[in-house]
Amino acid sequence: MTGLGTIINGASIVAGGLAGHFAGSLFRAEQQDALTKVCGISVLFIAVAGAMEGMLSVENGALVGGKSMLVVLCLALGTVAGEFMGIEEGFESFGEWLKAKTGNSRDGNFVNAFVTASLTVSIGAMAIVGAIQDGLSGDYSTLALKSVLDFIIIMVMSSSMGKGCAFSAIPVLLFEGGITALSRLIAPLMTETAVAYLSLIGSILIFCVGVNLVWGKRLRVANMLPAVLLAVLAAYLPFDF
Repeated sequence: MTGLGTIINGASIVAGGLAGHFAGSLFRAEQQDALTKVCGISVLFIAVAGAMEGMLSVENGALVGGKSMLVVLCLALGTVAGEFMGIEEGFESFGEWLKAKTGNSRDGNFVNAFVTASLTVSIGAMAIVGAIQDGLSGDYSTLALKSVLDFIIIMVMSSSMGKGCAFSAIPVLLFEGGITALSRLIAPLMTETAVAYLSLIGSILIFCVGVNLVWGKRLRVANMLPAVLLAVLAAYLPFDF
């Protein structure tokens, strides 16, 4: 069944949110804060591992760094574009709408939880590659694996940040479902280099999400999202980064 992977992924996020919500009621405020920071540290290390995989290579038995120019250009140009488009404000406005429509008006952390969780589970190569595989051949194995990871991440985040995390299933369903529907158009664009570049920049954006979890909201990560698209486009430039 085409699209089953997206449905499984969305359901796993909702389930993780529910599990985390009930578990969170067992913790005091200071314990929830500590859990948020631990979740942030975990996200940081996951992101660092992904970024280093994309930037480091072994040549003649030694580690060699690279892709620095790709990172700088994609992040700088992507952030400028995102700031002009107001992507972060759009996310927050949608979060405020959800907050009102779902009866969570008294939850002061709902919007922040929604935006943070949405960025954490939406950015990355697994979402795009998995959705393309699901659309082309009905192979939802990549999205199934992502679903397990997302369940754990959202459960931990929900236990400390609140119910808003569970609603990150909505952008995931829209994003992955859209890619699955357009998979035959998108698939030829996702070359091995394009996927590698996307994974690198996506990992750095996830690192920024981790920074916000540990030190409070300091980076407007949603406004950096165009950097992911620029990373894919960079794969078609006639020179190597």
